[in-house]
Amino acid sequence: MTAASSTSVHPLTLSAEDRSQVDEVEQLARRGAASLALLVGGLDAQSWAVRRAVVGALAKLGTPAVAPLRDVLLHRRDSEARLAAAVEALVASTGDVEGALEALGDDANPAIVCDAAQVLGRRRSRRSVPLLSRLTVHPDDNVAVAAIEALGRVGGGAAVDALLAALGSGNFFRIFPAIDVLGRCGDPVVVPALLGLLPDPFYTLEAARALGRTGQEAAVPSLVGLLRKGNDASVRAAAVALVDIHEAQVQRFGGSRTVHTAVRGPESAVLGRRLSQCVSSADTTEKTALSRLLGWVGGQDAAFGLLKLLDGPDPSVARAAAGALSELGADADTQILQALREGDSLRRRVLLPLVGRRAAAVPDVMSCLEDRDASVRALAADTLSRIGSPAAVPALFERLVDEDLRVVQAAVGAIQSLGSDTTEKLALQAARSPDARLRRAALRIISYFGYSKGLEVLLQAMRDPDERLRDAAIYGLPFIEDPRAVDALLTAANHESERTRAAAMRALGQTEKEARITSTLLRGLSDRDPWVRYYACQALGKLNEEAAADAIVALADDAAGQVRVAVVDALAHMHTESAMSALQRAAVSADADVRRAALLGLGVGRRPDALPVLLEAAKSEDAATRLVALSAVAEYEAPETLPALLHAAGDGDDSVRSAAVGFIATRPGVPATQALVSLLGDMTLRERVVSALALPLEGRLPGLLAALEAADEVTAPLLVAALARMRRADARAALMQLLVSASPAGRRAAVPAVAALGTLEAREALERASHRDEDPEVRRACRLVLSR
Repeated sequence: MTAASSTSVHPLTLSAEDRSQVDEVEQLARRGAASLALLVGGLDAQSWAVRRAVVGALAKLGTPAVAPLRDVLLHRRDSEARLAAAVEALVASTGDVEGALEALGDDANPAIVCDAAQVLGRRRSRRSVPLLSRLTVHPDDNVAVAAIEALGRVGGGAAVDALLAALGSGNFFRIFPAIDVLGRCGDPVVVPALLGLLPDPFYTLEAARALGRTGQEAAVPSLVGLLRKGNDASVRAAAVALVDIHEAQVQRFGGSRTVHTAVRGPESAVLGRRLSQCVSSADTTEKTALSRLLGWVGGQDAAFGLLKLLDGPDPSVARAAAGALSELGADADTQILQALREGDSLRRRVLLPLVGRRAAAVPDVMSCLEDRDASVRALAADTLSRIGSPAAVPALFERLVDEDLRVVQAAVGAIQSLGSDTTEKLALQAARSPDARLRRAALRIISYFGYSKGLEVLLQAMRDPDERLRDAAIYGLPFIEDPRAVDALLTAANHESERTRAAAMRALGQTEKEARITSTLLRGLSDRDPWVRYYACQALGKLNEEAAADAIVALADDAAGQVRVAVVDALAHMHTESAMSALQRAAVSADADVRRAALLGLGVGRRPDALPVLLEAAKSEDAATRLVALSAVAEYEAPETLPALLHAAGDGDDSVRSAAVGFIATRPGVPATQALVSLLGDMTLRERVVSALALPLEGRLPGLLAALEAADEVTAPLLVAALARMRRADARAALMQLLVSASPAGRRAAVPAVAALGTLEAREALERASHRDEDPEVRRACRLVLSR
């Protein structure tokens, strides 16, 4: 096979030459071992895409390809690209790679030994741990580092023991990578060794970062001590580490107050000042961590430090500081309000969402209604609504004529939220204003509250030449309990303005069903304006006027797309055979909007005869259609539902995958739990799946316990995390049960979760396991948590 030339095309696009070469590789792969020599020669291809195809083919060949690939490592080392491809093929190989490469551990060429160690580590080969452990003391530092990194990938007790030994080697070049790898392994047994390095200035920063990555609570006291006594760099590193531990505990157990408690206390004011001092020299990650800690520390000094962080150029830091300030509550109120008075528009945009629900804040927030920045004025209105003080209502009415529509909408929303004894009077007064903007906003407020005294104002607006005023009045009439309101709507349904007729049809859908309303809406179905037909159709559906089903079906081929969609939406509310037949026809329409609306309608009805149509639509080439069909399928309890959702969890579109996981998450029963467990191997879904498994539905606990009986090193911690996040008595009992019933990996994963329960019963269970468990790693983990 000839080498393909390099191309300048996009890396996700194959050139014609590349495509030809890849096709040739695929043909060779189908011939099997007979093509081995040609495939190995393909490792020299200049095109990355072709080399990837060769790597995949050699990996699938398994054991027959291992020896030739090993020979590349031994004798053909003149090309970095070829070596990298050979390593990738060996890592992915289905053959006996370990048997072929372990002998390379004694090769005289350190580079060959490094490649072998890399392959064995990436294959997570437990069989190779003895060899890799021996290589950590190899005379060549590069080999030792490769072995250390490989052991970090493999994990397990024996690998950790070798890494701990490397930590005590006294060799700078080996200690640093060992620190990093040990931090990433997450094994609690490494914490004491890493803590031993904290006092050494040469290793303090790396040891602190590694302790954070372990996620172990046992490291918290020493890291808090570093906050108090370390230099600025050490404080910043300790801050990041403490936040990492907190996040790890939340992921594993659904919540933790360990770090919060550790930084609170008599010295919290001193700690707040110390953390604030380190802000100026911190990078983005460190500033974010410092913000979190300042929020947990609390106090005036912490609030001052957080306010400084609000002005930085990085929005992620400002968000973290704002979130921390919101946790401080009353501790930060004084500083926040002062900064609100003295700050510019940019500062106010950040601070307004943080203002507490205290009446004392109202004057300062009201002053922001005059800010030159419209977004600040809108936020001020929202904040006044949140505070809940009716005293702000008059000032909010003044903003109903604001030049920015966002501010007007926010002010209207705040007035509607607050209400007050003066709101009705002010609204009626504003509704008679010569300013059309003020009148429209006032009509919306009158409509929202349904003021009976407002009917005359609404009826007067119905006679106004301004269409927008008529719209506002029409919107409010259905909410006034007076026969004259309905009479006005029926009159408006015959108005010469298409816009007014459409608004009236929409409003009639909010009234009570009666003959004259139905008759008016049926006439609207034949109106010359498509939006009138649209709203008439929609209103009949909302009123569930099944007698109109045939007339609505007649519009299924309307020239206007929005009318066709309204037809489908209306039919979804009805249960006649003609309505159902029309929905099924619409579900295969060429119009994507009509098709999706029909699928949703079929799902609402949950009729068994509609399920095949929905299942077929879930296979559509269009992701949006698949998503809509999937949401409809999820409404069914049929045997076909769960397999369809599970298949969709592997969809190429992320929104479809996420939706599928969400739908499975809400289904009770052991089969749904088993389906979720089967998805844990997908890294893109893993966190969403764990969160789904943590929902305490019927069948969840039995399903998780059954899965843990055979769980491996990867899935066991995830399943235990789901149990711990439930934070229920039955879930806590299940965690205790794991110490005797789960697989070895499950029991090891359960140890820290049981320890986190903090009960006497949990401690007794750990003590029993520390003596009786048949797995030495379980016994060691138990002894470690008991020693704290």
